[in-house]
Amino acid sequence: MHELTELIRQDMKPALGVTEPGAIAFAVAEARRHTHGPVRRIVLRLNSGMFKNAFTCGIPGSSEVGNAHAAALGAVGADPDKGLECLDGVTPEQARQAKEMVAAGMVQVEVAGISSRIFIQATVETGEGEASVTIQDAHTHIVRITENGRTVLEEPGLAGNPEDTGEATPLIHRYTLAQLREYALTVPAEELAFIRRAFEMNLALCQAGLSSPRTTCARYLLAENGGQLISRDERATASLLCNGAIEARVLGLPQPAMSITGSGAHGIIATMPLYAAYRVQGYPEEKLLRAAALSYLVCMYIKEYSGKLSAFCGCAIAAGTGMACGLVLLRDGGEDAMARTIRNMASSITGMICDGGNQGCTMKGVVAVDAAYRSVSMAMQGVAIDPVHGINGPTPEQTMRNMGLIASPGMVGTEKTMIDILERKQKGN
Repeated sequence: MHELTELIRQDMKPALGVTEPGAIAFAVAEARRHTHGPVRRIVLRLNSGMFKNAFTCGIPGSSEVGNAHAAALGAVGADPDKGLECLDGVTPEQARQAKEMVAAGMVQVEVAGISSRIFIQATVETGEGEASVTIQDAHTHIVRITENGRTVLEEPGLAGNPEDTGEATPLIHRYTLAQLREYALTVPAEELAFIRRAFEMNLALCQAGLSSPRTTCARYLLAENGGQLISRDERATASLLCNGAIEARVLGLPQPAMSITGSGAHGIIATMPLYAAYRVQGYPEEKLLRAAALSYLVCMYIKEYSGKLSAFCGCAIAAGTGMACGLVLLRDGGEDAMARTIRNMASSITGMICDGGNQGCTMKGVVAVDAAYRSVSMAMQGVAIDPVHGINGPTPEQTMRNMGLIASPGMVGTEKTMIDILERKQKGN
């Protein structure tokens, strides 16, 4: 099996609800497993991106939102053996208990620092002791577990941005765009068959959103598409399938998304517009799988520079750019057309902020789909922003690197301002 196939396979994971509340619940549930007796208090320390992304995010199994409720549900109803799907099966009684815990002030949430690198430290205190679980760099990557101050598990963190950490070059950055495209076009089709599950899962999530009275944007997009899930309008179908799924996810509906780079919304944007094009235009399924593989890899390429949880909307920028390259592949565009597409995307939506996993992600997804379709259409006609302008580089690899660096370290100040705003909201100011 090709190493890029394995990279995608390892990164592509189901996630119930937005990934950050799931990761918080997972950390607390794992800490709870190392304690005995009734819970007295939960202390949650989060990096800024984790705090922001879960701040008003819907939680599966609950009508509540946010960090504290995710933590409380982790203590009373989550199964840590299910990873990011740990809240699957939460009962109404457990949701009631979690709500009472939060109302009683039993959950304390703190920002541990302004950082795009994932960090969660969940401490559960009972009458008989306490346990703490620390997660770093990936949503379920436990690096430390302590029981009453005694370390019972310790693992190294994962590699971060090599420019910040001195670590080896990430695998994805050892490839050029031309090599990623060549891989997508030539890898044995059977190696990519597992990607089908992403389309099936994300389509089911969209359909759940359309059936739910809680969604609003999805029904608007359905009407805009002539009341049809699949119409003859490729762009309108793409926006509906993509953003109907995103809205369902951020509202906490109890169906999983297939995530990439640790994010369900990234996984949705990277795949569903391509699926729409496949359905509307009748492309062969094999071509769809190849386009999705390329989409995932370009998304990963940018995300390795920006960090997992940064101040810019990686869903629109990284996954949107990957998806745009996938559209070029579906339309039989060459390497030059993809390079032009990347420059058009870099010159348009780079810098879009991430203010957390919330219903606003739906609007960001709408913009990403529109930008991608416009960027591809122009690029296929030879129209693109020249490399001399803005953050575009002389090569597509340099342009993608610059896109990522705008987020981290470029938008650290923006991240701090957003956290200040959210903390004031948390205090009712």
